[in-house]
Amino acid sequence: MCESARHMRPFKAPSAMRLAVSEALLLAVAMTASAARAQPADDPPPEGDVGGASVPRGGAGAVVVPQPGTAQPAQPAAVSPPKLITYAPPVYPEEAQRAGVEGSVILKLDIDKTGRVTKAEVQTPGGHGFDEAALAAAPGLVFEPARRPDGTPAPARILYRYAFTLTPKPADAAAPAPPADVETVVGTVLSASTGEGLPDISVSLLRPDGGREDVKTDQRGKFRFKNLPPGKYRVEVAAAGFEPFTAEEDIAEGEAIEVRYRISLAKPKDGAAPGIEVTVQGERPPREVTRRTLERREIDRIPGTGGDALRSLQSLPGVARSGFGLLIVRGSAPQDTLTFIDRTPVPIIYHFGGLSSVVPTEMLEKIDFYPGNFSAVYGRAMGGIVDVGLRSPKQDGKYHGVVQLDLIDGRVLLEGPVPYLKDWKFIAAGRRSWVDAWLGPVLKEAGSSVTQAPVYYDYQFVLEGRPSASERVRASFYGSDDAFKITLDKPPEDEPALTGDFGLHTAFQRFQVSYENRLGNRDRILWSLALGRDVFDFGIAPFAFNITTASLDLRLEYSHRFARFLTMNVGTDLTSGIATVKLHAPTRQPAGHPSNQPFSTLPAQDQSFDGPYSRPAAYAEFEVVPSPRARIVPGVRVDYALDTRTLDVSPRINARYDIRSGFPRTTAKGGVGLYYQAPQFQESVEPFGNPDIKSNRSIHYGLGVEQEITPQIDVTVDGFYKQLDRQVVFSAEKDGYANDGTGYAVGGEVLLKYKPDERFFGWAAYTLSRSVRTDGPGEEEHPTPWDQTHVLTVLGNLQLGRGWEVGARFRLVSGNLETPYVCDPEQKGCDPNRVNAIYHASSGKYSPFPLGGDYSERMPLFHQLDVRVDKTWRFKRWQLGLYLDVQNVYNHQAAEGISYNFNFTKREYVTGLPFLPTLGLRGDF
Repeated sequence: MCESARHMRPFKAPSAMRLAVSEALLLAVAMTASAARAQPADDPPPEGDVGGASVPRGGAGAVVVPQPGTAQPAQPAAVSPPKLITYAPPVYPEEAQRAGVEGSVILKLDIDKTGRVTKAEVQTPGGHGFDEAALAAAPGLVFEPARRPDGTPAPARILYRYAFTLTPKPADAAAPAPPADVETVVGTVLSASTGEGLPDISVSLLRPDGGREDVKTDQRGKFRFKNLPPGKYRVEVAAAGFEPFTAEEDIAEGEAIEVRYRISLAKPKDGAAPGIEVTVQGERPPREVTRRTLERREIDRIPGTGGDALRSLQSLPGVARSGFGLLIVRGSAPQDTLTFIDRTPVPIIYHFGGLSSVVPTEMLEKIDFYPGNFSAVYGRAMGGIVDVGLRSPKQDGKYHGVVQLDLIDGRVLLEGPVPYLKDWKFIAAGRRSWVDAWLGPVLKEAGSSVTQAPVYYDYQFVLEGRPSASERVRASFYGSDDAFKITLDKPPEDEPALTGDFGLHTAFQRFQVSYENRLGNRDRILWSLALGRDVFDFGIAPFAFNITTASLDLRLEYSHRFARFLTMNVGTDLTSGIATVKLHAPTRQPAGHPSNQPFSTLPAQDQSFDGPYSRPAAYAEFEVVPSPRARIVPGVRVDYALDTRTLDVSPRINARYDIRSGFPRTTAKGGVGLYYQAPQFQESVEPFGNPDIKSNRSIHYGLGVEQEITPQIDVTVDGFYKQLDRQVVFSAEKDGYANDGTGYAVGGEVLLKYKPDERFFGWAAYTLSRSVRTDGPGEEEHPTPWDQTHVLTVLGNLQLGRGWEVGARFRLVSGNLETPYVCDPEQKGCDPNRVNAIYHASSGKYSPFPLGGDYSERMPLFHQLDVRVDKTWRFKRWQLGLYLDVQNVYNHQAAEGISYNFNFTKREYVTGLPFLPTLGLRGDF
């Protein structure tokens, strides 16, 4: 297929000469005598570029290779390969430059989902220092990432060629100008199936006199032949994997032509459909039934989160609403869901009240959220898993930073190369709240008895090196600190002995070293070691409770791919340390005394515990792929708890099957597994707990389907059932903790998602669930305080252009559950004459009677609209952003609980946060 465009251009030597001299003078000013140059895949060549160019084998199209003997899809271009966006020029080796040596290097690049180069290897060396120069420049390349048929970005591996050519010195101004070069034939070689220019394609020109000229296309598929006399020429295009192509071109006197040649993929010898092989190094389907992974653009632009990535988890299916920064997953208690940073456990993921997370968005690479049926890699949890990955420092050899200020906190970040250490990069970040700086004076001026506000800060430091292309070494130090204190001007009426301060302080630090090595295409080793310290202090004068823990966490995993259909993952997981517990608290109420006596007047007692703990584990699982449509992941995990001397064995199996593998893809998934969670230390360690109790146990059942609707829209439906037994509860009959609790959680989740494109992303998530417990044999079944029947979240974000971006989130949630003492006067059947409490003359206090069972009243429906607006100004070397994040736009007073008067004759709702705007400023360089 040939397209020609002829342009009559008479050869005017004087004009051409003046043009050549002008260009030469411009080159003399703008360029040095020699340089290494390359051109991005889709951008026009730099001004004055007349020499060689790097050719990305990918970018303008990933490596195009026929795959004989294998049937391919009818539309081979369904997988979109990476495209070069930002070019990073290499430094021309000085010795090669002095010697006048030219050459090229072909690199094998691994490109992640964000378009960054994560790994570079020399595929075809060039010698003379070119290999080292190309490897040093490659991390600075930025690509538009590869995209799967459904439009989602995916990691990829491509070949990329750096060409090192010397630019001739510009002619002396006094010397005569050389004859003008006239591009007689300018052409482009395109793929007939995709319409994209094809790089590194051989084009031959046969002259009428039998002579021959050979050139290759540049990275945009362009080629040129210069200074051709009039006549008939034959053009041949030859490329591996494509059908041979020829064309006849007539060139008249004073004429130049522009042509386009479209070439088709070659048909395999066995007659199979033509195809291309694009090496997309994508993530394997998850080992779990349900894994929710958010992309960077989603996690820092969700309205109502203040740009905080980890708070975006609260907008996903399966997560109930919490006003205190707790994660309530599929009806489980907050402590049943574990949080990790780079697979190292941390005690909290949110600061006080959930205002922000303990890791800023700028430090995050990914957030993996498993609401249930997680693989054997994780244990010691019955709820869900949140695993946060810290990102690698940028590899472009430059320094970058972020400064952000708003009404809640301020943060700074700096990253770049480590001076005097080759191939080592760092990130350092810190953040501190300053709500106390302005809220404290406001409360004092208003005459509030509470004149202090929470104070939090966190910090992160990552040092990363790459000893080789397959290895990564990382040292990280991160931590968090929260403090809240209330000064009591006078003791409460019902607690006369409480004086001084009420305070809460939590903190943790982790020093972590990790190592990853990919041993070829079949093996991978990953290990990490973390030393940590956790502190929890609670005090209400004169009483105090303190826990301090020094911990060691070790994780080792080895993966081996035996064959295309079988991969093994085995590992060990150890958490251990020394815990110190101190308690200064009131003793129990003496026998015969009313139960409603002030606890502050009781005699105080001191108790303490200091000792080691250890909970080692090992796991093994296999990824079995019996067919391209199916994946089965059986596994087993073994945990041991030293404090309870309990060995727990947890077999699990998850599976996925593509009912329809082509577009629109339909996938069924399911799984079942046994999950154990060791008791809390205060439940199992004397003198506070019972050392004879065993681990909590649950069985997870999951079943779901994923359906593509369009390339941008898909829907996921998941059903779950968790059967609970051996739950640790406090038993009054046994005067301590026992494994007497049972229960279940059941529900369904729907996620309708529009995947991020250039302008928009959004989703609608709905969860229907029920969570109940029984506290012992013969006890009545009751809903848990974490039960929320309906949870609906609808959100979206739109880029308007010119740096403007707007988003909104709406939530509609069933109200919280409470154990009432006074009925709601507006509720049908409420008896206003009911006796709600009994008066104790000896203490002068009222003791309330519960109205119904535990957690028998649900608060009114919660609903809230949040809006976020961003404006970004982009400059040459930095950018400035201004954002306004408004929570509870229409100021709905949501009921979060119930308060009562002194004799329990009246009640009123305790409401949550009102209209809360946050204005912030952010600078990036």
